Amino acid sequence: MNRSMLVLAALALALLLPTAAAAKGPSEASIAGGSLSKTLKLAGSGETDASPLGQLTMEAGFFPAAYGQSPDPMLPARPSGELGPKVTIRYVVPGGDGKTFHVSQDVYPYAKGGAVTYMKPGQPIYESRTIGGWYRAYGLKEELVRLGLPARPAQDAAGSSYALFAGIGIPGALALTGAFLLVRRSRLRREAP
Repeated sequence: MNRSMLVLAALALALLLPTAAAAKGPSEASIAGGSLSKTLKLAGSGETDASPLGQLTMEAGFFPAAYGQSPDPMLPARPSGELGPKVTIRYVVPGGDGKTFHVSQDVYPYAKGGAVTYMKPGQPIYESRTIGGWYRAYGLKEELVRLGLPARPAQDAAGSSYALFAGIGIPGALALTGAFLLVRRSRLRREAP
């Protein structure tokens, strides 16, 4: 083999390797939980932002959370304060030899300061494990709203029970206490000599 053939073979190999390395994105995702009334399902290429699945993976920080990235956009720790209700994204990542990897990521779309995601470290993916961590996903809530997430979180059952108690229960309890005191006072007056 002459030198020019070796150069061409090396060039062809160099062109193929980035393509193979980039082909590690999800082919499907399902989003469920929180304020969603039904599971949202997406399919296609999760490797570019040219599809809804690709938009989701980019906005949610799938790649830096799964594989790492430099510079590292991951947050150093969980954001402080109340994060609100979460939804969970379950990604399907096709692997070689017919293997399929399932990677989960929690999303807090209503967090103060903007949506955040959390991917648990150590989930199997290819020959490695997810890096994991917290990611500030500024445009993710809007993307999820376009897909069907309510713009505001639905009030949970505990919140509505509390509202019912606070709105009706407290005034009702005060009215019962007042009635009890009136009855007791009138009894004491009748019994007094």
